[in-house]
Amino acid sequence: MILGMSLARFTQVHVAISLIGIAAGFLVILGMFASKKLPAMTALFLIMTVLTSVTGFFFPYKGATPGIKIGILSLVVLLFALIAWYGGHLRGGWRGTWVITAVVAQFFNFLVLVVQSFEKVPALHALAPTQKEMPFEVAQILTLLLFIVLGVVAYRKFHPETE
Repeated sequence: MILGMSLARFTQVHVAISLIGIAAGFLVILGMFASKKLPAMTALFLIMTVLTSVTGFFFPYKGATPGIKIGILSLVVLLFALIAWYGGHLRGGWRGTWVITAVVAQFFNFLVLVVQSFEKVPALHALAPTQKEMPFEVAQILTLLLFIVLGVVAYRKFHPETE
């Protein structure tokens, strides 16, 4: 039991939170492309992405797994994102801090989705059963390249009016 739920139910809740965070994150990044703040969607993205990392720590693992390390890094990045958005109000250097940290947090969340997909989806697992095979490496590289492009475009285009 984890937080009063079976492991299976807790996993479902964790995955749902993660997918909501990922969907919201992509909408926030698309909003950046149009220089839109999207405060409600941003709040949803931040809350769900924080919850994704926090709930990930409740799984019964031994030692520091890659997922736990990414969760810790994600929370550090999200702390700066929260400060940039709510404390710095996107003024001055906080605009760039927001864009970079939001995209990096989304990258971490999406990267875990890719890794978990190769572990749990039978067709992907068959392509890379040890996650050392070429299809897995290509997926990781393409994910990294996608987020570099998203980050560069968002950084260049996101210039919202600040109060």
